[in-house]
Amino acid sequence: MTQPTHRPCSDCDAPRSRRDFLRTAGGIALAGAAGSLLVPRAGLFAAPSPTSAAETAVGRFYTSLSAEQRAAICFPFSAPDRQKINANWHITKPVIGDDFYSAEQRATITEIVKGITSEDGYERLVKQMEYDDGGLNFYSVAVFGEPGNGQSEFELTGRHLTLRADGNTVDQAAFGGPIVYGHGEEDPAENLYHYQTKATDEVFRALSAAQAQQALIEKAPQESAVAIQGATGTFPGIAVSELTSDQRELVSNTLKTLLAPYRQEDIDEVMAILKASGGVESLHMAFYKQEDLKQDNVWDIWRIEGPSFVWHFRGAPHVHAYINIGGATRPA
Repeated sequence: MTQPTHRPCSDCDAPRSRRDFLRTAGGIALAGAAGSLLVPRAGLFAAPSPTSAAETAVGRFYTSLSAEQRAAICFPFSAPDRQKINANWHITKPVIGDDFYSAEQRATITEIVKGITSEDGYERLVKQMEYDDGGLNFYSVAVFGEPGNGQSEFELTGRHLTLRADGNTVDQAAFGGPIVYGHGEEDPAENLYHYQTKATDEVFRALSAAQAQQALIEKAPQESAVAIQGATGTFPGIAVSELTSDQRELVSNTLKTLLAPYRQEDIDEVMAILKASGGVESLHMAFYKQEDLKQDNVWDIWRIEGPSFVWHFRGAPHVHAYINIGGATRPA
């Protein structure tokens, strides 16, 4: 396989020890101790199922694996690596384009990725992966648990990307847990996800001067700080509940824009989780002054957060987005 077209990224490429990784982007657990991102409970929400298109493909992919392949990319559901998120890491050593996988298995992985995205979302992913690291062949996958037999999850990771397919075996976790997307293009006009900042900017432009002052904050939190806080949490920015009906409609439209790259089943689960924790009115929106690209007062770093919802978008110098949507935390 040819070498990837690897775009430089100082914040992605900085060397880290395993301890550093666990402390920053690592350290984020999907379930378990107090303060974890989310804790599974009984299934309460509409969601993908083990018979959804992507999960059916995951089952076929798992069945096709040899003993050698399973030893390299399959792990218990409780394995720590399932609990990590990062803007640039490989969950397993083999990359998809290696001879390690057959052509049929590579085709099935592509089918899985198509199954968890919308048509537009898949097209954007293809362009992003090609730009950032030479294409899907340079990303890695893992399977946790045994598909069709209890909790299981397929995970794809690589440069500026973490995607999951879990068939709702991780309850109260939209997308199967926290996900990451991004794009290394630093020109906003060319970045594949700058359109999302344009959508949030419509909300900001609709705010009154007093509202804008409340929503605009000097410095952003760490991009990977996306733990679910629950109803007792403290959220930055302006409360959507304090907005006018027209402004709230703009927020709702922004959420539709953000969710559009994903399959409808995941969107439905997100909206069900959000409704159960107070709806759009439970959210806050924050915009950050730091790293204002082009000095145009279009805030390139923003955050939407509520009791069950965190969407942190860092658009400068290029896009890193960390998303975590799920049930409120509690001790295991």
